[in-house]
Amino acid sequence: MNVPSEMNHLDVLAVQLRVLRREHRDLDEAIDALQQSVNPDQLTLKRLKTQKLKLKDRISRVEDELTPDIIA
Repeated sequence: MNVPSEMNHLDVLAVQLRVLRREHRDLDEAIDALQQSVNPDQLTLKRLKTQKLKLKDRISRVEDELTPDIIA
């Protein structure tokens, strides 16, 4: 098997995208769990939601970089 020892830029972005999506999912689950608690901490909820939005923005940027420009 002839496997290159280094990943190219697109491979790195693809791995980064998977990690970011997993983190986004984990935050979503944490937010859901916190919201279902008896007395959720609103400040923590706000911080988690803000972090989730920032992750979504990073995911969008990586997806844009991975998507080739198509001239119509």
